[in-house]
Amino acid sequence: MFGCNEREHDRPENSFLPSAPAFRLLNARVPAAFLTDGVPAGATLDTDDCAIVDILIAHGRFGPIRPAGQSTDAALATLPAADLAGRQAWPRLVDMHTHLDKGHTVARTPNPTGDFPGARDATSADRTAHWDAADLRRRMEFGLACAFAHGTGAIRTHLDSQDGGRFRDQAATTWGVFREVRDAWAGRVALQGVGLTPIDTYATDHGRRLADLIATSGGLIGGVTRPTGGLHGAALAEIDSLLDRMFGLARERDLDIDLHVDETGDPAATSLDAVARATLRHRYEGRVTCGHCCSLALQPAEQAAATIARVAQAGIRVVTLPTVNMYLQDRAHGRTPRWRGVAPVQELMAAGVRVAVAGDNCRDAFYAYGDHDMLDTIRAAVRILHLDHPLAGAPALAGPVPGATMGLAHAGTIREGGPADLILLPARSLNEVVSRPHANRLVMVEGRPFAARIPSYEALTGGSAPW
Repeated sequence: MFGCNEREHDRPENSFLPSAPAFRLLNARVPAAFLTDGVPAGATLDTDDCAIVDILIAHGRFGPIRPAGQSTDAALATLPAADLAGRQAWPRLVDMHTHLDKGHTVARTPNPTGDFPGARDATSADRTAHWDAADLRRRMEFGLACAFAHGTGAIRTHLDSQDGGRFRDQAATTWGVFREVRDAWAGRVALQGVGLTPIDTYATDHGRRLADLIATSGGLIGGVTRPTGGLHGAALAEIDSLLDRMFGLARERDLDIDLHVDETGDPAATSLDAVARATLRHRYEGRVTCGHCCSLALQPAEQAAATIARVAQAGIRVVTLPTVNMYLQDRAHGRTPRWRGVAPVQELMAAGVRVAVAGDNCRDAFYAYGDHDMLDTIRAAVRILHLDHPLAGAPALAGPVPGATMGLAHAGTIREGGPADLILLPARSLNEVVSRPHANRLVMVEGRPFAARIPSYEALTGGSAPW
């Protein structure tokens, strides 16, 4: 239903790009953050640290990237070319923390309070009532189609992996659909899966079975550092033993780890420090990712600094989810929120921690809005997290940082030899990128533009759109 058919790969009617198998993009403005092999010597850099370059695209791959107008290769000069006239060229972006299995359930199972307890309860009810294979497949495919049309090239999705009983062996059902969808979308969106379950699951027989299921599915072990049925808050008394159990299962199966940590405004929530200590204890440096980490922003400065230093020492990557955390955190009926709900991203980066921005939930009980659009997410992140003045470093948080964390060599980058996947934007400066939604962006996959048609909402319910 949501696959990429031949028409989606047709050249858009208004495309100015050559149809030849090899051509050049002239005067492209590329943020230096995306040029992970380095800015070409002699290239002009603007005040946003963007390079003005000419890019060769040949048979779906990037060829040499040269300073604009400085190529001396006579053979290249004979190739057809399109002049971007200094407009922005970005790689397809990376969304390394999503919940495709929860997405697009808000209409049938709303969260009337809009807060975290309400989201947990609504999701549990929706899962019990609706999450069979057909329902999961329809919503996951819809989310992927949206992301693909907007220009996302890689996604890591957390997958609810509860035990049997009222969840009807949800883990086996969800991971089975995930494997099908991952295979169906291979070559268009690189898809990774993470097991999502409360941390105390790993002290049960289901925890071992789940670890085996994740391993055979090529996923990552993960979870939330709160108990089954509970909320994030003060660290569990048995947090160290539970983490030891999970790290042991991960090491036995050679699995990386990705956790939901301290998604709360309670300063007593200190699971991040416990995870950092466990990472060092198990010598798992560089293989652990922690999402959210909201409470760190509200802890005393000395305590937060000590935790951040330990996170850096452990090589933990942090993912901040600014739109969702602003939505959930510090929410109380009839009261305006007093803080933004996000992790102290600037302090983490200053300490050398690799930080990525991601989209998280989409149109479900945890976040009622969104469209799987990473360009929209990074634009919002700049404003929420003050990733500006200068803006130069912000693009990396949606490109090479999450791409490298996912172990994808070329994701979120523009480099010779990589797939020629691009988002061409009608903007010259990074300010212009952030200031508009750019619905008229042009997305390219392996050097070919396609008409980025977002699926209609009617597709979720089996209907058709009137236009």
